[in-house]
Amino acid sequence: MDKKAKKKQEVLRQRLQKLQQQRAGAVKQMDDPDEVSRLDQDIAATKAELEKIGK
Repeated sequence: MDKKAKKKQEVLRQRLQKLQQQRAGAVKQMDDPDEVSRLDQDIAATKAELEKIGK
């Protein structure tokens, strides 16, 4: 794996962690129910992209 792919993988992992934290906060607060489903979609997309790159 080259440096560019490793960097992208690192950025995606950080983004995934941030999204999961945002989702946890959104579930607790539940101001906007659509936000949780949007975050779930973003998490799924980020995980799919990580899988595509290869862990």
